[in-house]
Amino acid sequence: VQLQAFGGGLVQAGGSLRLSCAASGRTLNSYGMGWFRQAPGKERELVVVISYSGTSTYYADSVKGRFTISRDNAKNTVYLQMNSLKPEDTAVYYCAADRVPYVDSLLTAGDFDSWGQGTQVTVSS
Repeated sequence: VQLQAFGGGLVQAGGSLRLSCAASGRTLNSYGMGWFRQAPGKERELVVVISYSGTSTYYADSVKGRFTISRDNAKNTVYLQMNSLKPEDTAVYYCAADRVPYVDSLLTAGDFDSWGQGTQVTVSS
């Protein structure tokens, strides 16, 4: 499956952005999906994971209550709504997919087979 992430940009602290991850090549309705981010000089970290059905999610503590993942399998797209953004959210955000459909098995970057190209999110203070 090929993934393309878009929707990043520059926003002031407290603002919002909505990222999208569009898939092609295969339908996503049997894939677990995730968003990761990587800041300069840091390792890629998990932001959130969603099961194939959308009924299960796992959020990193740093984004709980501020970010919301959703998926529209009919549109082959996964979304990340980011509210109350902070400067420490600045990073390149990547979407990822894997044929394992369940959240419990998709908690690290190494668990995912397919990756999008990343989209830059910059939050100014």
